Amino acid sequence: MQISADIVKELREKTGAGVMDCKKALEEAGGNMQKAAETLKERGLALAKKKAERVANQGLIECYVHQGGQIGVMVEVNCETDFVARTNEFKNLAHDIALQIAALSPQYIGPDEVTEETGTDTDTDTQAACLLLQPFIKDPTKTIQDLITETIAKVGENIKIRRFCRFELGY
Repeated sequence: MQISADIVKELREKTGAGVMDCKKALEEAGGNMQKAAETLKERGLALAKKKAERVANQGLIECYVHQGGQIGVMVEVNCETDFVARTNEFKNLAHDIALQIAALSPQYIGPDEVTEETGTDTDTDTQAACLLLQPFIKDPTKTIQDLITETIAKVGENIKIRRFCRFELGY
């Protein structure tokens, strides 16, 4: 089947995957855009799992101040190399994570930080308290973990949120 450059471009814009990856996924899906996007997402998840054990000790600290200085956030987001830390994809991810923390005030990065002593009573409480499990404020169909996984697939490196702090005036 012949895949047009326009449909490859459309899938690339939708998913952020590489041109050749998009073309291959479209060929495998018989030109079906939705099926090709699902294939790319699955490949991204597999890639993220492979990279999860790699050391991420580079990155950046993103700061965000909101509401005229009423709320402030600092978050450390790590990747494997300083080269990736300087990319727009990585910087945008760090900024979006800081916005998420400012908006929803999570208590923990992920569920592995929740213990019986510090934990919450229900799975629903754990989801609201853990940054990685929260629906992304810009696209509630994705979680923050999904956002990180997509960025791992784009940049080809492991990404971790190491720590964050949120300040709110008067609290």
